[in-house]
Amino acid sequence: MMNMTRRFLAVTVALTATVAFLVGLIVAGTMTPAPAVSATTPRNPVRALATSTSSPDSISFADVAERLNPAVVNIDATSRGNGRQGRRVLPLPDSPDLFDRPGDRDREGPRRGAGTGFLIDPGGLILTNHHVIEGADRIMVRLIDGRNLRATRIGSDPDTDIALIKVDSKAPLPFASLGNSDGLRVGEWVIAIGNPLAYEHTVTVGVVSFIGRKLFDTSLDRYIQTDAAINFGNSGGPLINARGEVIGINAAISSRASNIGFAVPINQARGILPQLRDRGRVSRGYIGVMLRDVDPDLQRSLGLKSSSGALVQDVTAGSPGSRAGVKTYDLIVAVDGKPIVGNDALIQLIAARQPGTTATLQVLRDGRSMNIPVKLAERPRRERRLPGENDQLPVPSSQRGPMLGMSVRELDDQSAARFKLPDGTSGVIVSRVEPLSPAFDADIERGHVVLEINRQPVRSIDDYRRLTSAARPGDILTVYLYKPEIEQRSLQTVKVDER
Repeated sequence: MMNMTRRFLAVTVALTATVAFLVGLIVAGTMTPAPAVSATTPRNPVRALATSTSSPDSISFADVAERLNPAVVNIDATSRGNGRQGRRVLPLPDSPDLFDRPGDRDREGPRRGAGTGFLIDPGGLILTNHHVIEGADRIMVRLIDGRNLRATRIGSDPDTDIALIKVDSKAPLPFASLGNSDGLRVGEWVIAIGNPLAYEHTVTVGVVSFIGRKLFDTSLDRYIQTDAAINFGNSGGPLINARGEVIGINAAISSRASNIGFAVPINQARGILPQLRDRGRVSRGYIGVMLRDVDPDLQRSLGLKSSSGALVQDVTAGSPGSRAGVKTYDLIVAVDGKPIVGNDALIQLIAARQPGTTATLQVLRDGRSMNIPVKLAERPRRERRLPGENDQLPVPSSQRGPMLGMSVRELDDQSAARFKLPDGTSGVIVSRVEPLSPAFDADIERGHVVLEINRQPVRSIDDYRRLTSAARPGDILTVYLYKPEIEQRSLQTVKVDER
């Protein structure tokens, strides 16, 4: 009897232990054994990319809209009809379009346009777009409480499409906090508030799609692209981050899609606010050179030792750069001892300086380092000249570059006059570019003038044939062009293709 009792007790204890073990596994969440660690596992394995802890559920868009909406205003700009024209836009099917361009309205009679703005201080200063108030004889601002106030133009800057206006109020006004657009990342949630199609204080939500988009002026533009729904009437409205800070000024939309919008970075507005407030306009330093970044193909083709810096493609005649001795193919690597990473960095640095000051450029020329002091002038407003409808090239006998995919012909007086080429331009003119060819990939177009190939002048078809005939598949040619549509010279790299 005693043995049976002991056996029963042992079985009970065993069953109890087993049940407890199983319950423990269930509480732990799995019965799958842990995987074995391979003996070849590296000691410092690469960690998975960290994911953001923020999500749409953790962001209260309602709270952000509630805080910022009182600072957003409706702008009504009226002009007498003096034939003014808004900022020019390339007439391409996929080009961006500015909201509410005044040039689209009737030029003869009075014109009235609506846009958006936002207060940036309790004293009544308002940021909006230049094209919203351009040429307006009367600017009225409607606040969220229904008051209509007459606004005064303080200043505007066509180059960045930013304007500053002001209303007077006896009581302090609600205003928006300005954030730091330099810290913005692709994929961040953003909110747009504005008056699309006259629907006041409309709130839409999306993400940052791209940062630094070039649209109208490749030297200054750094647009934020977003898929937050913005439409006509959103001009000048704020683009807001999840913390409720303004990080952009909505300014343009794609002409082909409703979910592609563009905003001026708020740091760009911060940089010019003092000048707009004090002088009503913006003065920027200017050297008078056209630049480009050094990519691997260009570095290989020109035999450059470094890809850092900004390469000079063209020097404007009579400009500060021309007077100081800056030349094509110079690689600008520093300004006053401050290293230059690329094209944009140099432009921002020079544009931030006042005209009349001197900047010392550190330049690499043919492998030699030199310092060139340049007295800056004021950056001129650049008007874009578009090709006319009659700018068509005849198709005479031509020479096709081997494996380049383009045909050229001699440059005659008729073509020089048609494309308004600068006096003394010497080269061959592109008469045809084959689709999906190396020349096509390099953005070479019919009507461009080939001036040099690999730093060797091209004065005739014989020169062109000589400089391209030795090219082999895989070689990279640096082609120096004149582009009539932008009235500038440009360096393009063409990678020779196999046929």
